[in-house]
Amino acid sequence: MTVVVFGSLNMDLVVRSARLPVPGETILGRQFATIAGGKGANQAVAVARQRVPAVMVGRVGTDSYGPDLCQALANEGIRVDGVSQDSTVATGIAAIAVADSGANQIIVVPGANGQVGGPELAYLKGQLAAAECLLLQLEIPLSTVTTAAQLAHAAGITVILDPAPAPQADLRSLYPYIDILTPNQVEAAQLVGFPVETITQAHEAIAVLRQQGVATVIIKLGEQGILCSRQEEPSLHLPALPVSAVDTVAAGDAFNGGLAVALQAGKSLPEALHWAAATAAWAVTQSGAQPSLPTRSQVTDLINSLA
Repeated sequence: MTVVVFGSLNMDLVVRSARLPVPGETILGRQFATIAGGKGANQAVAVARQRVPAVMVGRVGTDSYGPDLCQALANEGIRVDGVSQDSTVATGIAAIAVADSGANQIIVVPGANGQVGGPELAYLKGQLAAAECLLLQLEIPLSTVTTAAQLAHAAGITVILDPAPAPQADLRSLYPYIDILTPNQVEAAQLVGFPVETITQAHEAIAVLRQQGVATVIIKLGEQGILCSRQEEPSLHLPALPVSAVDTVAAGDAFNGGLAVALQAGKSLPEALHWAAATAAWAVTQSGAQPSLPTRSQVTDLINSLA
């Protein structure tokens, strides 16, 4: 069974500096690189690196970035026949500034990602019979994400949504088709309309999201760990794993990819959360988006080293 990732492909334009600039400030950077990224493509790589078959569905432009992104995925063993090319718009890009502390600022220009629609949905529909899980994000049109979730839900496929970038729109009409929602603190606050900075506030946010129709909510709390609630079960809090962060870009994508891998392998939800957290923890110790995503053995080694 495969994991299908329906979403964005971006070329990341990454600048590194000692710290992040404040608004209106110009500072000198130290390093620049172009790195394959996009939340959808990152999640596909996170799955494939752990030896689970992955299918990428999305859209790129016909500029040089598009073929480069597809080739990078193909090199990981990911099927890319579901990635269409659009001659009318450029491939999506993300301009990323990364500080020495690991903190980052990201501006995304959707490009071809903003055109994902009918052809990609038709391809997705043909893949669901062999799919175990569908991974979604919000770097493509919300209406397309909603239809994709509806298709997968009707087919009995587990649907996992990372509501990133933090949404401006109301997602409540989407929630009935989502099995697992995985916001970070910023995204959770955007969804519920109040700050989510403490574990107590995270409990309150989960209660709101559950009332709005989400079956399972997992809030990623950074250094405070992970808080999860599912149906009538008690909430589960996992402390953060003690690693030194170098670059937090793609940490959320690593988490969702690891979560899909663990659930596909039949792990219980607590076991899957631990595996996903370890996948993300390994990723933040490395630089870049896709280059930071670990293999199955690297996740296992990290878990064993922290045992």
